[in-house]
Amino acid sequence: MKTCDSLRIALIQNELVWENPIQNRLNFEQLILSLIGKADVVFLPETFTTGFTSAIEELSESMDGPTLTWLIELSKKTKIAIGGSLYLKEKDLYFNRFVFLTPEGDISFYDKRHLFSIGGESKCLQPGVSRVVISYLGWRIAPFICYDLRFPVWCRNKSDIDLMIFVANWPEPRKEVWKVLLRARAIENQVYVAGVNRVGIDGNSVSYNGESQLVTARGEIAEPIASLDSRILLYELSKSLLDDFRVKFPVEKDADQFLII
Repeated sequence: MKTCDSLRIALIQNELVWENPIQNRLNFEQLILSLIGKADVVFLPETFTTGFTSAIEELSESMDGPTLTWLIELSKKTKIAIGGSLYLKEKDLYFNRFVFLTPEGDISFYDKRHLFSIGGESKCLQPGVSRVVISYLGWRIAPFICYDLRFPVWCRNKSDIDLMIFVANWPEPRKEVWKVLLRARAIENQVYVAGVNRVGIDGNSVSYNGESQLVTARGEIAEPIASLDSRILLYELSKSLLDDFRVKFPVEKDADQFLII
């Protein structure tokens, strides 16, 4: 696989149709098709097929179910890698799982470690046990899901991450927390941090306002190179700029050696 100094990513902050995987797949497909030739990687929000519902047993799919099949085919068709989370079932266990599909047919996944007990998520889902770093086009990408953002030790860069992606259903009343924590994770880890959040109002009358963004390792909010239909934000990341900053300001060498699973 080729290595790219420049990585073009797209964040799609779409409204989710409540508990309707078929319609959500159709909606996202049209948006992803518009990105052919414009993005290397597309990130979708947390639980992008259903919204943050409690009907997990009824709406969970298998790893060979319709959404994974659709993602595999769409990634190959568009030549764009696609990542986002959905409810998936393995045996008798349920997960909020981030999946990452490449045009070459490779599949990686990460299970949400920090389940949102306040919202009842921990009652029906299994927490993830492993931190994951995905290698793609020479970039080391660490996926995290929503509530994980509040736990910095779990998100710690161990000199093996270039880009952290947080996919979320982050409610509008806590939008300032979202923005502050995205910047904090970028600054303390000297990585790019991308956060993609949904918009609209869900079936529980919870409001979401997006605020999807990319933060540089310096803690700066990056300007998108393009914004399509207000729902798609396009960014271009530079590996050489990131590496140069780390050399000039080598914080990592003084970092504490936390033990992380």
